[in-house]
Amino acid sequence: MDGRRGAYAVLVKYRCRYCRMPLGVLADERLDEARLGFAALTPEERADIITYDSDGEITVRLVCDYCRQALEAHPELWLAPNPLQ
Repeated sequence: MDGRRGAYAVLVKYRCRYCRMPLGVLADERLDEARLGFAALTPEERADIITYDSDGEITVRLVCDYCRQALEAHPELWLAPNPLQ
């Protein structure tokens, strides 16, 4: 898939919040916020994790394994505003 919406009703991109590495893409006309698990998030979590662009694409910011391991190995990085940039 090349990242364009095409015939899909919902396009969800997953990216690392620190290194911005693409982690995956879901594209399916049957996807909705309940099926994606977004309904289980608090409003604060949703604001922190999920962004919607003007094309209707959804980006979910997670932490990739590499960044998670780096943060676990060096917990002092959590104090920096952009710990792995």
